[in-house]
Amino acid sequence: MTYLRPADLAREHGLSPQTVRNYERDGFLPPAGRSETGYRRYTGRHAAALRTYLALIPAHGYAEAGTIMRAAVEGRWNDALTAVDRSHAELLRDRGTLDAVGEVLAHLHGRPSGARRPAARVAQPFTIGELARRLGVGVATIRAWERAGVLAPDRRPATNHRTYDADDVRDAELAHFLRRGHRPLPLIATVVQEVRTAGDTRTLEAALTDWRARVTARGLAMLKAAALLSDYAGARAD
Repeated sequence: MTYLRPADLAREHGLSPQTVRNYERDGFLPPAGRSETGYRRYTGRHAAALRTYLALIPAHGYAEAGTIMRAAVEGRWNDALTAVDRSHAELLRDRGTLDAVGEVLAHLHGRPSGARRPAARVAQPFTIGELARRLGVGVATIRAWERAGVLAPDRRPATNHRTYDADDVRDAELAHFLRRGHRPLPLIATVVQEVRTAGDTRTLEAALTDWRARVTARGLAMLKAAALLSDYAGARAD
């Protein structure tokens, strides 16, 4: 059998030999055998484990990649695949958010010029009742949106009553639009936060384009990592 040194594994990936030893220590590689003089002796299975772990990082992040690889090395495949499933569920949620942001942009672009920020036409902040009437929903619905983090109104110091300014009314209208599309409140809260952070549609469009690219790249990384993990699972130990 041809054995490999830490430097041999490291060279393929531009790593240091010490990094390879650290990965073994952390459980990302199977334990290495030792020569009579005490030197580590790696095999093709160790090389496959290293390729798999490094592919898992861009797909799942450092923490989850470590969880997956340690479980795989130890033969705990149910744990490894459960961690993989968590990442896929997260990516699916991201795609849902992207779709919702895209719907919001289309909605905003479809409104008449000057109507994109509805509260610009509001002479003074709305009360919760006035906002509910504007949207055609109940006051309880507005409160539910606030509890979900969709809205964050100010309060009048004297009465502690909610007040809804220009941005609040815009956010409420976007929430109402997404709820009509049966989007869940946690997702709507995320989308509204993205709109608040962007501040205008051009910035939001640029952010959406970048986000879509990152989600696509992560999805492709997951495909590559899954192929290597499958090969590792099917390979016989050397």
